[in-house]
Amino acid sequence: MGVKLKDIVSPRKIGFDDLRGRIVAVDAANSIYQFLSSIRQRDGTPLMDREGRVTSHLSGILYRTAAVMEREIKVFYVFDGRSHHLKGSTISKRVEARKKSEVEWKRALEEGDIERARKYAVRSSRMSDDIVEGSKRLLELMGVPYVQAPSEGEAQASFMVRKGDAWAVASQDYDCLLFGAPRVVRNLTLSGKLQEPEIIELEAALKKLSLTREQLVDLAILVGTDFNPGIKGIGPKKGLKLIRERGDIFGVLEEVDGDPGGDPLVLRRIFLEPDVTGDYELKWRKPDREGVLEFLCSEHGFSEERVLSALKKIEKASFTQKSLEEWF
Repeated sequence: MGVKLKDIVSPRKIGFDDLRGRIVAVDAANSIYQFLSSIRQRDGTPLMDREGRVTSHLSGILYRTAAVMEREIKVFYVFDGRSHHLKGSTISKRVEARKKSEVEWKRALEEGDIERARKYAVRSSRMSDDIVEGSKRLLELMGVPYVQAPSEGEAQASFMVRKGDAWAVASQDYDCLLFGAPRVVRNLTLSGKLQEPEIIELEAALKKLSLTREQLVDLAILVGTDFNPGIKGIGPKKGLKLIRERGDIFGVLEEVDGDPGGDPLVLRRIFLEPDVTGDYELKWRKPDREGVLEFLCSEHGFSEERVLSALKKIEKASFTQKSLEEWF
C-alpha cells in the first residue's frame, strides 16, 4: 500500500510525448499486483488457463508493456528481493486481509451478488513465487530487461533514477519519493485503456511543502509506512504541521503522546540508506517470437493473433533494434 501522502503531494498531468525516448524503471510488484487485481472476469475470477493457473499478470505485462513501448518509452522492471524484517507485520496483515476478502468473495458468488463479489475478489489478489517467476520469464522472452533488487524494489528503482540509468520510476505509490526518486510517473502501467500519465517531481514537491527529504521521511514515519504503523491520529496534514513546527521527528515526539512503532533512526535508514545494488545490465532486444508464442499460446492458451499484434508493437520500437550504447 505504501505511505499515504496523497493529501499533501499532488501529481501533475503530462502527455506520453513527454516520456518519449525516456527510460522508466517500473516497480514490478506494484504493477503486477494491479494486473492481478484489475484483469478479471465480471464476477471477479482472474484470467486462468486450462490448467487453472492465473494468467492475469501475463496479460497485463504483455499488452501494457507493448502499448507503452509503442510510444517509444523504454521500460524495464525492478523486482523485490528479501523484505526488511520490519515489514513483517505489514505483510502479515495484508495476507490476513486477503484471506478474509477471499472468503467474502466466495460468499458473494454463492449469493449471486456479482458486484460485491468483484469488489472482494480485487482485494484478495496475491502474488506467488510462480507469478513472479512467470513474469520474469515473459519479460526475458519479450526482450525487456528486469533488475533483481537485493531488498525493496522501489528503493532499487529510485537508486537507478538518481544514478542516471533511468529518468523516472513508474509506480502508483509514494514510497519512491522517500527513497529519493527525483521523478515518479503514475498511471503508466495501469491495465485497461491508457490513461493520461501523471508525474511527481521530488524537488518541486519538497519546495512546495517547505521540507527537506529527511523531513519528508520523518513525516512519513509519523503517519505510518510499510515498516511502522505510525502514531494514531496523525495524518499527512497534521504530520506536516508538526514537522514544520518542531523541525524533525524527535522534536515532534517531545510534544505529542504516542509511539511511531519503531526506532526513528532505524526507520530513517531504511529510506535514506537503503540496500541497493549497482550490479545490473540494461539491454533491450527484439522479442523472441517463437518463445513468446510457445509460452503464452501453447502453455497458457493466449490468442495467437492478439499476442502477435502486441509483439509487432514492441518490434516497431526503435530501441529494440539498437544497442544500449547508441542511446547514451
